[in-house]
Amino acid sequence: MTLRPFLLTAALALMGPAHADTLIHAGRLLDAEQGQVLEQMSIVVKDKRIAEVKAGYLDPKGYAGYHDLKAYTVMPGFIDMHVHVTGEQSPTSYSEGFFLNPADVALRSTVYLKRTLDAGFTTVRDLGDADGVAISLRNAISKGYVVGPRIFASGLAIGTTGGHADPTNGYNNALRGDPGPAMGVVNGADEARKAVRQRYKEGADLIKITGTGGVLSLAKSGLNPQFMDDEVKAIVETAKDYGFAVAVHAHGKEGMLRAVKAGVDSIEHGTYMDDEVMAAMKQRGTWYVPTISAGKFVAEKAMTDGYFPEVVRPKAATIGVLIQNTFARAYKAGVKIAFGTDTGVGPHGSNAREFVYMVEAGMPAMAAIQSATVNAAQLLRQDQDLGSIKVGKFADIVAVRGDPLKDIRLLVQIGFVMKDGAVVKP
Repeated sequence: MTLRPFLLTAALALMGPAHADTLIHAGRLLDAEQGQVLEQMSIVVKDKRIAEVKAGYLDPKGYAGYHDLKAYTVMPGFIDMHVHVTGEQSPTSYSEGFFLNPADVALRSTVYLKRTLDAGFTTVRDLGDADGVAISLRNAISKGYVVGPRIFASGLAIGTTGGHADPTNGYNNALRGDPGPAMGVVNGADEARKAVRQRYKEGADLIKITGTGGVLSLAKSGLNPQFMDDEVKAIVETAKDYGFAVAVHAHGKEGMLRAVKAGVDSIEHGTYMDDEVMAAMKQRGTWYVPTISAGKFVAEKAMTDGYFPEVVRPKAATIGVLIQNTFARAYKAGVKIAFGTDTGVGPHGSNAREFVYMVEAGMPAMAAIQSATVNAAQLLRQDQDLGSIKVGKFADIVAVRGDPLKDIRLLVQIGFVMKDGAVVKP
């Protein structure tokens, strides 16, 4: 008789709590799909995914985990569609490749990744690195070896000889050589196809090409078109065969038009986008990823002597200041916009400043948040799993005390981050 209560207690202890799930009480829940805010909601998380979303506050008793966010606005984890996780711009950026091994770059990147995740960005799209480091980091994160956001990586960007993605720009003659498709440098449609297939072989998730000159490359022009029509067409057609989306770095108009007409998925930066380009993008459903943050960063640093090489400095001063105005016109024109910062140009972890710049330029706070959630998930082709707090999707959840729809600057100080159902910033 005296043994029975003990056995019952022991059995209950072995069984654990009534629910193995985690319960979140959200004072305000941002419904990114509908563009509305729901009050006093409960979210149940099970096995990395959202199991229930219910009105009212469920009783927390019996749940394995409980998070009281009644004073917070709860949102889907943010998605940054344009980052470079393996570096961070500085006066030594152009020489560090001669001194750092890929392992050094990868280990340093783990710090950048943690900052990004703590800032509320649970997913990022890396648009260009070297030595396959971003792809290796993607794999390490997915296996739980490294803490960081979910990564979708392009691997090496594809450019043309002397173009923005040619890694030998600015080298002396002995070092310059003639890099080919394996190094992301192509000339002609056949080499363009080979470069796409090489990215597939290396395990990339998407294709990134540099359709025009760029700001930070050691080359004179930041605007000129750098692919012929047949080259862009070959890339897009081959990418489709392999299930790749194609993102295009572009500042100048003609390079953008060639890319949009070829059927690419997104234009990145888009500095000199005009009405003709916008109309073409709307007609073909092309997304725009603005990267205002990078423009502001390079324009500011161009004022500092010695920060950039002299061939870069005038481009940074001229192009950087224009992106926010381009974004404002594109938003008013109805171009589809997905959130992207080009972080790695500016400091990692500062990604949320982009929200502030977007709202400054006239985008409502709700639309800015949607650009980093449902819109970004759609461009990423991951909207079945990401972008909203909905039953069946991954439990990527962030929260901030207060109302970011009234003060978007609150998003710069995210107070709670959950990724795949695990709290990484309590």
